[in-house]
Amino acid sequence: MTTLASPRATGAARPRTALRFAGLAAGNFMITLDATVLNVALPDLRADLHAPAAALPWAVDAYTVVLAGLMLASGSIADRWGPRRVYQVALAGFAVFSLACALAPNVGTLIAGRALLGVPAAGLVPASMALLAALCPTPDERSRKVGVLVAISGLGIAAGPVVGGALVAVGGWRTVFLLNLPIALLALVASRGLDARAGTPRPLDRLGLLLSVIGLVALTFGLIEAGTGGWLRPLPLAALLVAVAAVAVFPAAQRRAAAPVLPSALLALKRVRVDLVAAVSAQLIYYGLLFALAQWMITTRGDSAAEAGLAFLPMTVPVAFVPLLTGRLVVRFGAHRMMCAGLTLDLLGGLLLVVGGSSSWTILAVQLLVGAGSPMVIPAFIADMSAAVPLELAATGQGALNAARQTGTALGVAVFGTLATLPAHGCVLAVAAALTLAVVAPLARNRRRARPS
Repeated sequence: MTTLASPRATGAARPRTALRFAGLAAGNFMITLDATVLNVALPDLRADLHAPAAALPWAVDAYTVVLAGLMLASGSIADRWGPRRVYQVALAGFAVFSLACALAPNVGTLIAGRALLGVPAAGLVPASMALLAALCPTPDERSRKVGVLVAISGLGIAAGPVVGGALVAVGGWRTVFLLNLPIALLALVASRGLDARAGTPRPLDRLGLLLSVIGLVALTFGLIEAGTGGWLRPLPLAALLVAVAAVAVFPAAQRRAAAPVLPSALLALKRVRVDLVAAVSAQLIYYGLLFALAQWMITTRGDSAAEAGLAFLPMTVPVAFVPLLTGRLVVRFGAHRMMCAGLTLDLLGGLLLVVGGSSSWTILAVQLLVGAGSPMVIPAFIADMSAAVPLELAATGQGALNAARQTGTALGVAVFGTLATLPAHGCVLAVAAALTLAVVAPLARNRRRARPS
């Protein structure tokens, strides 16, 4: 006999669900805010710490390198020890390391603190998506919430420079890190009622974890170094060789592991493989173009940093609202059709950049197309990954997905950073979108959404 919940009980549950979702949203907002909030604080930081110019990029990028390198490992750990435990420990760690960054006496200590800050950040992302899967058990509700979550994360990216500038004006660069303390505390309180299921007991794949961390850290570091300083220098070449070696050994280590960090059952799912390809491509296109246009606006067109920031609004503002619409459209049309729609916009943007020249109207149109395209793809593959993966592997799946996203971002900066002209950027953008469309389109054609009986 099935007992139906009373309207009063259902109504009482809604505020609790909203509060728990707010705990997940706050953690994701904090992670993306920290990726961009420090950029505008660098001049004040340099003056206060007497830092050399060469050290400033790593005050920003140390966070990104560690975050990317630990994504796969943190997803596996969250599935093993339970996503709520990992999420809450990561929130506490984020607050502690943020305070350490705020108190840093010199730039070396700050860079080390930023690297350490990437450790809990890597734990927050896959654990939060696993908790969302438990909080929203139906695929349609989950798709809508993923759209909201991605929009809030996008708002963190867009708000970072604005919030950072205001905080520096009020209290200097150290306040940028102190802001994380109340956000982490609020997220910690709100997340107390989230799914507390125990993790799946299994042996720890130490070799697989070590290889995944070494490979992803070396790959991200090498790509960032190559994209910003040139491909033929010894440091990025050595890092990329280490990454290739780790990736080459990784499959053999996984075959021998009793409980591999990247289970073969996960990669055996075609939807998972397609989502990983879409993740790399969408991030490469969006963040690669963002980096390329920034360099072109400042060095070729002669814009100031403030003018370039305003000129980017057509590309950055849609990140805060397009995912909200996408989450609802995924429910109606399916995730793969929405990926195809977004990739088609990216493809049109690339083709326009190839043939349209460098007029202000062309740049505006390209920004609008890609600014709507990739933010349409991202929540679609996150929602599809969440639906395709069994709940006991939810964090591992999201860890692999976010490792792919971070790799795509670093690859975008590295590839687009070596191209000299806007048509060359457009050509790479169009080819990446077209190849990914070829991978996603068969699933969009063949997959039928289940209809209520």
